[in-house]
Amino acid sequence: MSEPLPLPGFADGKDPAALRTIGEVAAAFDIRQHVLRYWEQQFPMLRPLKRSGGRRYYRPEDVALVETINRLINNEGYTLKGARQAIERGLTAGQAAAPAAAAPAASAPVEDRPAAALPDPALLAQLRAIRTRLAHALASRQPRRLP
Repeated sequence: MSEPLPLPGFADGKDPAALRTIGEVAAAFDIRQHVLRYWEQQFPMLRPLKRSGGRRYYRPEDVALVETINRLINNEGYTLKGARQAIERGLTAGQAAAPAAAAPAASAPVEDRPAAALPDPALLAQLRAIRTRLAHALASRQPRRLP
């Protein structure tokens, strides 16, 4: 079995398979400890070990899950419910290991994205109409009320 890769944010010299306290995990991801405890309630798959006195110890797989949750919520804009559903469906398993360059850029034109990523054509037409109205409103620089 291969040795686990060092986890991002941990430069403490511990073995990569070592258990981490909630303070260590919170500091590594710049997340407050109460947020991690809240995530334990919202994400049933996040279950760190609890020892006497309720002290939490995060295994490497728990830390990887925290990293995924943090990325989905704080970087990709998922809601808690959406992030939980994405993790439950396994949609993030390949994304966590894939480099960011492999995913279509958010600024790439819709036409350049894969067909599976394209929205419904009727919705796309509505969005383009809204974009055109917004561009005209900004160009005229006159405050308008949206219908």
